[in-house]
Amino acid sequence: MEDERYMMRITDRLTGLAFGGDYNPEQWPPEVWDEDIALMIEAAVTMVTVGVFSWAMLEPSPGYVDFGWLDDILDRLHRAGIAVDLATATASPPPWLVRTHPEILPITRDGLRLYPGSRQTWCPSSPVYREAAVTLAARMAKRYGNHPGLAMWHVGNEYGCHNAHCHCPVSTVAFRRWLAKRYGSIGALNDAWGTTFWSQRYRDFEEIHTPRLSPTFVNPTQQLDYARFSSDELLECFRAERDVLREITPEIPITTNFMVMQFSRNLDYWRWAPEVDMVSNDHYLDAADPEAHVELSFSADLTRGLAEGNPWLLMEHSTGAVNWQPRNTPKMPGQMARNSIAHIARGSEGAMFFQWRASRAGTEKFHSAMLPHAGTDSRIWREVVELGKLVANLAPIARTTVEADVAMVFDWNAWWATELDSHPSTDVRYLDRAHAWYRALWQHNITCDMVKPGESLEGYRLVIVPTLYLASEAAASEVGRFVKSGGTAVITYFSGIVDESDHVHPGAYPGAFRHLLGIRTEEFVPLRADQTIDLDIGGKADVWAEYVHLEGAEAVARFVGTPLDGWPAVTSHRFGDGTAWYVATRTDSSTTMALAHRILTASGIDTAEYGSDVEVVTRSGSGGRFRFIINHGAEDTAIGVAGHDLVTDRAVRPADTVAAGGVAVVHEAPDDGDD
Repeated sequence: MEDERYMMRITDRLTGLAFGGDYNPEQWPPEVWDEDIALMIEAAVTMVTVGVFSWAMLEPSPGYVDFGWLDDILDRLHRAGIAVDLATATASPPPWLVRTHPEILPITRDGLRLYPGSRQTWCPSSPVYREAAVTLAARMAKRYGNHPGLAMWHVGNEYGCHNAHCHCPVSTVAFRRWLAKRYGSIGALNDAWGTTFWSQRYRDFEEIHTPRLSPTFVNPTQQLDYARFSSDELLECFRAERDVLREITPEIPITTNFMVMQFSRNLDYWRWAPEVDMVSNDHYLDAADPEAHVELSFSADLTRGLAEGNPWLLMEHSTGAVNWQPRNTPKMPGQMARNSIAHIARGSEGAMFFQWRASRAGTEKFHSAMLPHAGTDSRIWREVVELGKLVANLAPIARTTVEADVAMVFDWNAWWATELDSHPSTDVRYLDRAHAWYRALWQHNITCDMVKPGESLEGYRLVIVPTLYLASEAAASEVGRFVKSGGTAVITYFSGIVDESDHVHPGAYPGAFRHLLGIRTEEFVPLRADQTIDLDIGGKADVWAEYVHLEGAEAVARFVGTPLDGWPAVTSHRFGDGTAWYVATRTDSSTTMALAHRILTASGIDTAEYGSDVEVVTRSGSGGRFRFIINHGAEDTAIGVAGHDLVTDRAVRPADTVAAGGVAVVHEAPDDGDD
């Protein structure tokens, strides 16, 4: 990634942060376009994404391309001062391509072919699809590479959202080829997959299939490698289009919209992030989660981690309800602004939406938009206009970076491996402890960076390692180096159990972290679905417990009652100049909060004096420090800092308040009190 160079290129076309959304003018007659652009100006829109699902309109028949309507709309947008994030239109192939080449359609693990009628109806390994997509991308680049309104290329759309896994014959051959490249020999694969078990030993790669439906559990390493392969195949699709765009238009930054949120786990974004010029992300709330704003912050921090701490861009979120959840509840008044500002607080260089104008037809006709079906006489429109003004006021924070003393180790490979079958408990889910410990930090007003396993942890005071079931020696060693040099680490249960091939680390659990933690787990004790266990420090635990022996560590908490009365539940171990904590059970929220407070205090990390419903983040740069205070609660809260509030455009003092449901973005005054 060359974020700084490309961010300068993007901001050359903008006058501050990006504000806008997906624009689909092809769904509307040209007479509506003038109204759209006039309303965009009213809402202070600075950039729109165009062309995401336009392949059938741009190439209505094989080889015949109609750019007329797209020429027109790009010219109109440029005259209005609105920059364009131009999609390559390759997210969904047109019906004629499927009719001509039905072999591009994906096949499920139980052998069912998926047919046209929705989107992403293509096999990621299909050479036919890739060739057609690259050809269209090249035509787009030659046509619009010098257009003055072009700010960024947008390749595909939400890769892997619906077609991440294909089991067709083409995919099977591609999987074998990928395995041969990964392992080099069939013997190395047999060793990695442990094929002496269940008489699975292979003579050559031609005997291997994708992990399709089988009489019982499929080889776990085969499943894990297939997940890696599937992510890589989609990445190859992106690279193919990116490379032709870069060859023709080398100065235009290229992105594709990730889906870093709890609904999506199909792609290893640590592998994807270095391939884009700027990380961008789509994020949607879980309407059933009353604390969805905390998961939003988690995902935004993870996206910033993918960008290596550099600015990134929120490419899509919603003004209100989506259309694809069981119950699509709307956002409450002020929630859209809080969501948008939270993303910006955590590193986004703007707030973009799906979509500009609500569709009249199609699957997403009930998905909210910046301009809803109700038109301009609506709460959503009024909030959009107000948000546009607010985002414009936040221009001074552009290209600043987020401050954080705490990191969390996060890994998609560990996510995939944790949730394979044949494990001690189906109740152990990868995101569970990551979200629980993140929530405890969030409620203490602590900002958390997300880091890849094995990456340097230097500069942090505290590192959280949740459910890192799959842990390489390099990842474990880096955590050990961090602690030994004076840091504090918290490692939760079912971590350090297996290596990259899903083989159990030799010796007792928790394998890779055993010596760092100063413990030895004799046996796992998964709890029944309705079973809880008390702790001697108060609180309860469920889902998981262990018979933990102390080998240098001390017990901070013990289980009370059968079957583990007196056995350690939480331990602490002095290792070098630092401390490693182990949480051997699924503590309830209040206990997790109390442990987090104790560990933060011991690590010398100050927690801001705000309520548990208040989100506090600081961005800083050459222009100073900017403190974001986002009040998700029902009561006013003190700003807590002196400076100039960019939201209200006035000077503020620490005792001034942020209203319930409101936000403040304070350009902090220097120590001498001058603004």
